[in-house]
Amino acid sequence: MFERYTEKARRVIFFARYEASQYGSPVIAPEHLLLGLLREDRAAMCKLVGRSDLSSEIRAGVENAIHRGEPFATSVEVPLSAESKKILNFAGDEADRLGMRDIGTEHVLLAILRLPDSLAAILLMAKGANAEEIRAHIAQYAGAAASEFAALPPQAKEALFTLHAFLTGLQRGGPQQLAAFFDERGQFIDSFGKRWTGRKEIVKGAETSLALFAKKNARSSLEGITQGPSQTVIASVLWEFAAASGGRSKSMLRMSIVLAAAGGEWSIVLAQLTPLVLSLEAAG
Repeated sequence: MFERYTEKARRVIFFARYEASQYGSPVIAPEHLLLGLLREDRAAMCKLVGRSDLSSEIRAGVENAIHRGEPFATSVEVPLSAESKKILNFAGDEADRLGMRDIGTEHVLLAILRLPDSLAAILLMAKGANAEEIRAHIAQYAGAAASEFAALPPQAKEALFTLHAFLTGLQRGGPQQLAAFFDERGQFIDSFGKRWTGRKEIVKGAETSLALFAKKNARSSLEGITQGPSQTVIASVLWEFAAASGGRSKSMLRMSIVLAAAGGEWSIVLAQLTPLVLSLEAAG
């Protein structure tokens, strides 16, 4: 059953079994799978959902919703619940749907959301998780970057989660959440050349410098992504802004993003905006 699962996805099952034993549960339920996801791939899950504090919030939700039984040894065999079996089957469906051979943690996350009445899905949706958005962005950026990522080492490929979660966050707005994607000493250079350094400064400037990306007329496409030196990945994203008026005017800019790995997590160390073109065309 688990032949297609990545190493990370397999460890999710291991951690889910551990969580079940700690809660004294006779079965591995969806909430245990979710807690296993957050143990194994917390950074990716938080970024996919768009919440920097997702792990603590989900655990608190589980604690409030279920009765904790007597913990037992992890050596005791614990079966998957019927709902959890469905989730693991759905994970394969999600990988197939996205044209991916391997089943990863992102597919398990999507599979959980396909059981909306489960405690795990309820907690995720309460924190803003949206299966269609997550699925669309994985498909968009994984597909656009397939050839570029093929040449990257496996650990660098995880930067994709940070990248597309950041771009999704841009279109949702919310400076506090966006700043969490940056390194403590990260920098953001807006289209006027103004430099914002550190998360606190980025939050201050986000209301004006990042607000345009949350507009309905903003569309992005990944131009390319390459491995840089010393555990870094460099991405180029093209943004197009169509006019809200009846004319066919549009503006375009390039966002250059440098991501770096530290402590197993990827964060943005530099994001720079460069205006490219402004065109004004008469309607009709």
